[in-house]
Amino acid sequence: MEQAKRAYRRLSGNTLSVVGIGMILTIVFVAIFAPVIAPYPDAVTGEPHFDEKTESPSADHLMGTDRLGRDIFSRILYGARISILMGIVVLSIAIGIGVPLGLVAGYVGGWPGTVIMRITDVFLAVPPIILALAVAALVEPTLWNAMIAISFAWWPWYTRLVNGEVVSVKEEEFIEASESMGAGWLRVSFKEVLPNVIAPITVKASLDMGFVILVGAALSFLGLGATPPTPSWGAMIAQGRDYVTSFWWMSTFPGLAISFTVLGFNLLGDGLRDLFDVDVTRY
Repeated sequence: MEQAKRAYRRLSGNTLSVVGIGMILTIVFVAIFAPVIAPYPDAVTGEPHFDEKTESPSADHLMGTDRLGRDIFSRILYGARISILMGIVVLSIAIGIGVPLGLVAGYVGGWPGTVIMRITDVFLAVPPIILALAVAALVEPTLWNAMIAISFAWWPWYTRLVNGEVVSVKEEEFIEASESMGAGWLRVSFKEVLPNVIAPITVKASLDMGFVILVGAALSFLGLGATPPTPSWGAMIAQGRDYVTSFWWMSTFPGLAISFTVLGFNLLGDGLRDLFDVDVTRY
């Protein structure tokens, strides 16, 4: 309890981290209550209102309307759901695959560890956005396929992170004590080693959340993510790119929503990194 209080004081003492938490809570609140907040819920269905198309921001449409007359503010609110869902699903899959592989590679070592890390290095040799684009291009462009494609490119980072942390932890005395009592490698890995690498995993996940959302928006922008009329921020930017000079609001507001969300998670990640005093960038 006392440790939790100290952690809270340290985190709350970091102004930027508090700002980041506030920004994230805002996005989560918007995502949950989008049906209540959105002034035009029908804007999500894609039903056109040509009599209101490309209207500039006003009291009736706070962020204007797109070329089909749909309210951009309402679509951005619903788009928050897509972005948060993508971040949670992608990181859940990436952590679910990468962490166990990193535990095996780091604790067991030997030829299994060598094979795992060499495969990991092959994936890490390709930039995540390029690998995600390649996988997404091979399947039908849907939201779930986009999330799977990004996960395919993201798990190696957690494998390398956990492997590096496990290698430094497994020589500790409490690990040797568990082994001397007859505990098997599976029990030691998940009961003794894993709890000691939770902090760097948490920090990396908080930093990655924003980048995953950014990559997801990039796939949607290129037509490889969520398909219309799904209100994806990346797709909204793509739909308004040809009208930037005349109807600037069509791309500007979705872009600001992405920037706001990514910045919030980055600020939180920096705060957690200072709190746990870990450096995830060295892996």
